[in-house]
Amino acid sequence: MVVAVAATLAIGDWLTDDAPEYTDSIVLSEPGIFTEPVEDAESPNPDSSGRPLPDVTFKDASGAERSLAEFRGTPLIVNNWFVNCPPCARELGDFAAVHAELQAAGREIQIVGVNPQDTAERMVEFAAERGVAYELWRDPMRTFGVELGIAAYPVTLFIDADGTIVRQVGEIDAAGLRAAIDELFPAA
Repeated sequence: MVVAVAATLAIGDWLTDDAPEYTDSIVLSEPGIFTEPVEDAESPNPDSSGRPLPDVTFKDASGAERSLAEFRGTPLIVNNWFVNCPPCARELGDFAAVHAELQAAGREIQIVGVNPQDTAERMVEFAAERGVAYELWRDPMRTFGVELGIAAYPVTLFIDADGTIVRQVGEIDAAGLRAAIDELFPAA
């Protein structure tokens, strides 16, 4: 398994001119089993809090061009995720449940899932299996992720009505999502 991972990394390196140097080995605790990093590990993602939301064009599930600027004037939560990311898969059901609660309560907070990797069909199918009914957009060129320096997924951004990122978190569960919403976007 380690040989396969090393070979994959080496092939990927030579396919790009600006490939990173790998100094750490990836070792699985058992064949095919991924061990999550410890919770107090420092995130490889820079914190985007306080930054204005990057002006990036996305593709929605039907292929139409979209922009997060469409939600200006409304609090927004952007969940960056993809199908083969175990923590992403874990949190999608929680996002779906909290989204349903927000809708039932008449809260004007939008949630958008941004996926940098999967086809539209796979993204929609996977999310629907977890109850997701909010907007799902693709970032096929990873423009948004690059603008924000995202290296590890998932990443959730809480954005105020003016378009400023007020908080950035990694994996989050329903309780953490509700607490952040109550703190950052209190009900009127």
